[in-house]
Amino acid sequence: MAYFVLPGRGKRVYRLAVARRIVDATARGPRDRTAPGLARRRTRVLRRALRPSRRLQIGLGPWLRALPARLPDPALTAALAELDPYVRVAYVLLRIEGLPKYAVRDQLRELRVRDPWPVIDAACAVSIPVPRRAEHFDPAHLRPVRTRSVLPLATAAALTAALVGVLIHTGARPGAVRPGAPALRLAAAPPAGWTHGARTLDAWPARGDLTGDRAFLDRAAAAWATAGGDRGPGGGTAQLLYAGHAGGAPVALMRRGDRVARYTPPGLDVVTIGTDPSAPIALGGGRYLLAPWDPAPRTLAGAALPARDGVVAPPPARTPCGRGPLFHLGDRTLGYLGGPRAAVLTYRSPAYEPAGRPAPPARLGPGAVRAWNRLGCLEPPRARPVTAAMAWEFWSGTLPHGGAPAGWYCTRTTYADGGQAGTSTLVADRPRDTGGCDARRPVSGTWWRSPSGRWYYLAAAASGLVPRAKGPLGPASTEHGLLVARPERRPNVPVAVTAASR
Repeated sequence: MAYFVLPGRGKRVYRLAVARRIVDATARGPRDRTAPGLARRRTRVLRRALRPSRRLQIGLGPWLRALPARLPDPALTAALAELDPYVRVAYVLLRIEGLPKYAVRDQLRELRVRDPWPVIDAACAVSIPVPRRAEHFDPAHLRPVRTRSVLPLATAAALTAALVGVLIHTGARPGAVRPGAPALRLAAAPPAGWTHGARTLDAWPARGDLTGDRAFLDRAAAAWATAGGDRGPGGGTAQLLYAGHAGGAPVALMRRGDRVARYTPPGLDVVTIGTDPSAPIALGGGRYLLAPWDPAPRTLAGAALPARDGVVAPPPARTPCGRGPLFHLGDRTLGYLGGPRAAVLTYRSPAYEPAGRPAPPARLGPGAVRAWNRLGCLEPPRARPVTAAMAWEFWSGTLPHGGAPAGWYCTRTTYADGGQAGTSTLVADRPRDTGGCDARRPVSGTWWRSPSGRWYYLAAAASGLVPRAKGPLGPASTEHGLLVARPERRPNVPVAVTAASR
């Protein structure tokens, strides 16, 4: 992938060596093999391959010596070199990597492409002859190239082991490894404190089979106390939420304010989670730590899900992208939309009409699960932690003039810091972003091209509302809640869309 995305200049041997070097740079240290972790690694590779630094050409000897005997066919590289860089990325992801269009859309957004669909359409329109014998590399022979001798590393490892043995023998604390580092003390809430007090994150007790392992907790506290940059807590006291074996690996979850540190030897991740006490916290590997007052989790089919020490290992989302509904928790359905927390998912059908008070969360039914299975992959991964998401299918029907069955959704995302965002999406044969939306009075509009090639302007609103569009649209009619306008040509001017009560 990196080889084909690199700009089409220079000899093949140097291009392939640079591609190997880019990939190797993302493979150092512990790797997150989950779907989100692999997606992040792919993003790093693509960013470096799109704009390779000149420094990658310096010291290429080890990578040149590790090249395979047979190099990729130059015809495909030469054809790809003529494309716009982002179109080249979309083509490689679609035709060579075999990713679906929604995954390519997410990837282009991660690369800061504001409007990815025209780029994807351009990549689909490209006709490049693929070589008869596509070259596949054996992963077993593509381990990161070693650029230094093993002897110094082995010597350093032996000296480190000896030093650690001396520290343990003399009773030194791991937190004292770096002189002058702020000390961090771990404290835990009373085991039953939440039963007679406020149900907040502060009331979550420490759970797990390693809460009594002082040495492990000291290492976890020292790892966070000595974390560089803005990841460190700055000394003082942190709350211990979990210490135990999750998926066979020891894990410690520590909290300070709206941040959580997850320590899994030898790595440390620090994320912002907000202060919502009800949203489960990710432990990694698809496992979540539930609130102590949460009921027993159940699968989407209603079967019991095993949970131990407050940790549930849910079945993966039934979507290719790994995002979407996960499991039921009492009268709520939890799902993964990216980020460090599971989100409460709700759904409103086209027949929904707002009442005086908002309806409480309810489990998703089969139809709502199917809707969120699709929306989960259309929603881009959120950088801010999401605690709730509501999808209102405010219009459904068949698009006019030979169009496909479609649903128009307004999705409201609630973040852990209390902020909200609303987006609208027209889901038909191909999903289409249609801008922001007001989750109290959903209305949205978009340009749409019929199968015959003619452009129309479509707008729809929720039940009880009538869509209105203002602009050079020509004659318009509204039928079954869908406004359809047929201008002489597609103008390059914005259209104002509003909703009026019936």
